[in-house]
Amino acid sequence: MAASVPRGRLSRRGRVVAAAAALLAVVLLIVAFNEPRQISGVATDRLGPAQGEQVRDYLDDARTSLEGDADGPRWALASFTEYLTPQQIPAATAGLRVSGVIHHVPIDRVQTPMITVATPAGDEPVLRSADAAAGLLAAQRFRDERSAQVVRVVESRLRAGCACTAGLVVRGTLPELRDLAARPGVRAVQALPADAVAGRFAVSPLLPDSTGIITPTPDDGPVPTE
Repeated sequence: MAASVPRGRLSRRGRVVAAAAALLAVVLLIVAFNEPRQISGVATDRLGPAQGEQVRDYLDDARTSLEGDADGPRWALASFTEYLTPQQIPAATAGLRVSGVIHHVPIDRVQTPMITVATPAGDEPVLRSADAAAGLLAAQRFRDERSAQVVRVVESRLRAGCACTAGLVVRGTLPELRDLAARPGVRAVQALPADAVAGRFAVSPLLPDSTGIITPTPDDGPVPTE
């Protein structure tokens, strides 16, 4: 079956997104260890940049997604200039409802998993999301010993409360999302079309250190012991 091209983006990104449609990133409550998985059914919306996309193009299109005066809340991805700790999340979101927290432990030249944790309303689930992510990792089977070592380090750092939150899936109106995008430390906010359905869109975070073209992280460095 041919992959569907995501809606709600400018035409100049059409070829990039179409070529990367098979690489849909992690969705809520799914752990993707360096191999993005597609959700069941056909996902026609995505949040975040595609593999092979220029970061500057994604940032431009994220700004465009916030234009207009339409009423009603929308799903959106908030990306930051630096990784956050769980304790920093409530203050960083300007009171918007957080429905998903994307955790990623950065290690130089080591591929580490993206873990997106669905969060009910309120601050407490957000504050506990790193522990929840660590628990999801602990339940995984490993391809090889290197993968097992990576997961042990990532799990340990998440449980220690590291600054490892790479992005947030939030819900708000366009004015609210524009206000969020203007806050210090927010790198981008990208909104989906108003008719996007929860659980029917893919999420791929824009990491704080991503520049140039979105490509896989090198995986030729040593895995730290802790």
